[in-house]
Amino acid sequence: MYTEFYGLKDEPFLLTPDQRFYFESQVHAQAMAYLLYGVSRGEGFIVITGDVGAGKTTILHRLCATIDANHVVAAHIVTTLLSGTELLRMVCAGFKLRDIPRDKDAVLLRLKEYFEGLHVSGRRALLIVDEAQNLSAAAIEELRMLSNFQVGNSSLCQTFLIGQPQFRETLAHPDLEQFRQRVIANYHLGPLGREECGRYLTHRLEQVGWNNDPFFESEAIEQLAIETRGVPRQINTFCNRLLLMGFLDNIHVFSAGDVLRVAADLREENGLTVSTTPREKRPDGEPSDGLNGKGPDLGSRVDLLERRLAVQERSQHKVVTVLAEIADIVRSDTTR
Repeated sequence: MYTEFYGLKDEPFLLTPDQRFYFESQVHAQAMAYLLYGVSRGEGFIVITGDVGAGKTTILHRLCATIDANHVVAAHIVTTLLSGTELLRMVCAGFKLRDIPRDKDAVLLRLKEYFEGLHVSGRRALLIVDEAQNLSAAAIEELRMLSNFQVGNSSLCQTFLIGQPQFRETLAHPDLEQFRQRVIANYHLGPLGREECGRYLTHRLEQVGWNNDPFFESEAIEQLAIETRGVPRQINTFCNRLLLMGFLDNIHVFSAGDVLRVAADLREENGLTVSTTPREKRPDGEPSDGLNGKGPDLGSRVDLLERRLAVQERSQHKVVTVLAEIADIVRSDTTR
């Protein structure tokens, strides 16, 4: 719909990870640097965590696209709540092994033989485990056992673990001390800064032939960063809605007011009655909750009420329009 209206070749804000749209923000560049460092080391574990929608899977797709398959054979698996043996069988499937045994010892032997075969051919295995927060301590221990497979001083299999922030709590388990000693890098993927939100926005638009239509005022970009907290997936969701509104209302220049309209609509649809934007901080770094320290400050409350009023006014306008149309129909029928 809005792609043709704005002359775009494709949708710029798809929610599915697509390495074509990879944006190298400061935090994403650092995460990628840790992963590439791990690839160069060829041993140990790399742990990357980040909130939902932070761009973890997109980074993995980017990494897999840059790995030299002549030297590294990568398997990317997405975990659910699996037992240790089930996880090992999924690892086999990730490396495209067939006729996977059911017995745990036989599965380990099969993996060891496969890794040794790669070593003979001058390659090595890289296991990438996505959604690692679903792993139990026992399952993680099984992955540690894979790192014991060696030929001389060379490790046969390296593992990258990517998960949500709660995965760090799992790694703190007392039984995982040996695992923690083999983690060579650990990084948390944070949100984009406000300036980076604007560059992320234009970057994605440029990938689909954007020619400054629509145009985003600086205040609109700043408000967008506030509403989405700098989380890439939230930016995508919000901008999809914003461009759709622009198509319906014939908008080619977006202002902060347009961003606030969309934010108000989304909050109304989700049944939210309080502001979900980040609270401002006092000079001492603590969140400010208003004059009495309880709830949002007066300005935030007024802003929220204005947004809700705008939504109600648009709804009332629609109702009035429909009633007027019904009245016209009734009058035309009575005059026949």
